[in-house]
Amino acid sequence: MATKPLQIAILGAGTFVRTQYIPRLSEISGLVLVKAIWSRTEESARGAVEIAQKHFPGLECRWGDGGLDEIIKDVSITAVAVVLAGQTQVDMSLRMLRAGKHVLQEKPAAAFKIAGSSELETAIHNYKSFSLDVPSNLIWAVAENYRFEPGFVESKKLVAEIGKMMSVQVIIEGSMNSSNPYFSSSWRRNFKGGFILDMGVHYVAGLRMLVGCEVLSVSAMTSHVDATLPPPDNISCVFHLENGCSGVFVMVVSSRSPKILWRVVGINGTVQIERGFQGRHGYLITFYGTDGQSKSSFFPFSGVTEEFKAFISDVSRSTLKKENQFEAEPRLSFIEGARDVGVLEAMLESGARQGALVHVKKF
Repeated sequence: MATKPLQIAILGAGTFVRTQYIPRLSEISGLVLVKAIWSRTEESARGAVEIAQKHFPGLECRWGDGGLDEIIKDVSITAVAVVLAGQTQVDMSLRMLRAGKHVLQEKPAAAFKIAGSSELETAIHNYKSFSLDVPSNLIWAVAENYRFEPGFVESKKLVAEIGKMMSVQVIIEGSMNSSNPYFSSSWRRNFKGGFILDMGVHYVAGLRMLVGCEVLSVSAMTSHVDATLPPPDNISCVFHLENGCSGVFVMVVSSRSPKILWRVVGINGTVQIERGFQGRHGYLITFYGTDGQSKSSFFPFSGVTEEFKAFISDVSRSTLKKENQFEAEPRLSFIEGARDVGVLEAMLESGARQGALVHVKKF
């Protein structure tokens, strides 16, 4: 039996909504209907709606406090996507959850630790405090598309074949500066941790997925080289995994020679995943065997679309399950997103303490 598309609202109308959310959601319009797009200003909201309305006829434009209240009161809107500045997302997500809406929140799960108090801890505490008053199947998901990229899914399978891990390397040499459109928003200029946190959670998510275990502790050095970016913009870290293996995580934001790769070395082989371009952007996956031979495969990007499908499926299934019987896709859970941020928090804290060993907080 055919089911009606899930009706959602998008809270946010910035660059990522216009270049990723709208195109990717339009690809699965048989599963989802964007009923409204909201922004703080009318101009911003109308700009995004103009782009999206050709894919979603009848799309409503909402802005300001009044527009937000209308979305909250609209019982036909089952879920919302929160795609706002990093330091405002948690408050908005909690407000939507309290209103009985399922939430797909963009990463990072929370902003960086401020004055010794972690927003992650506060968010989790608040969520638990009112969870008894809302449906038990209400979903709070964090959009981490790296966990859904086919390249990472395949690489995780290959890592299982290399035996005991001996070393892990994550090398991120970006080409990010103030001319990049993602740095045009004031929140990115002022957001403590800047690009290190905002994009770093992707690279940590990829690391955690590949190794299949948690990062226990880190020792990092950070620096600020590009004055057009918020500090820090460089990090060099040694980390220790719970499986006993150690590794390095290096991120150079303003490098003019871009390279993004993960490499897991085991006693029976090595798996490398490198971002690249072969007609389309994606990941080149290479398995190096102990016989000196190697085998490579290329996987185009599709993680954003796949995470949307997973969230829509979760929301649809949650309405059919009885209390406490529903299990959401773990790759989307807020806790997973919190663990990504927790690793970055530890790295940045260690860097601020000149490389002191910092244990990663458990969530």
